[in-house]
Amino acid sequence: MVRFVLNGKEIQIDTPPDRRVVDLLREDLGLTGTKEGCGAGECGACTILVDGESRLSCLMLAAQLEGRSLTSIEGLSQGTGAGLHPLQEAFVECGAVQCGFCSPGMVLAAVPLLEKNPDPTRLEIRKGMSGNLCRCTGYVKIVDAVAAAARKMKNQPEKTAAEDSAP
Repeated sequence: MVRFVLNGKEIQIDTPPDRRVVDLLREDLGLTGTKEGCGAGECGACTILVDGESRLSCLMLAAQLEGRSLTSIEGLSQGTGAGLHPLQEAFVECGAVQCGFCSPGMVLAAVPLLEKNPDPTRLEIRKGMSGNLCRCTGYVKIVDAVAAAARKMKNQPEKTAAEDSAP
């Protein structure tokens, strides 16, 4: 039996302690927004938030969730009162979603990045998102989306690329 908070709700589930969290979420709890890409911690598609920090659910065991708080992409917008989280909105508005497979992991990787640094440069965004791979984009629109979300979350006007001097 594992007890933890999932997307703001306390749950307990009878599961083997060595069950991977990605499997627990997708197969047992029906939360299919978390994707499994590589299964080896290399791509970031399975990123979740555990106690507010990015974690790879393919490398975590169910027992590691005991007493902790997990946020999946399905729970990200809960509490915003607005439907989508500003990061999700920015990904849509900036065209950062193509096939969509990497998007949940990308969005969840950006959450702690913006919490720690609410006004990152483009280079800081690239470094902060470097553990997440996308095969469809050149990452420009993803960086644009994270930068736009940062501005939106701080209620700032848009910066031009020239104003944000980092490459």
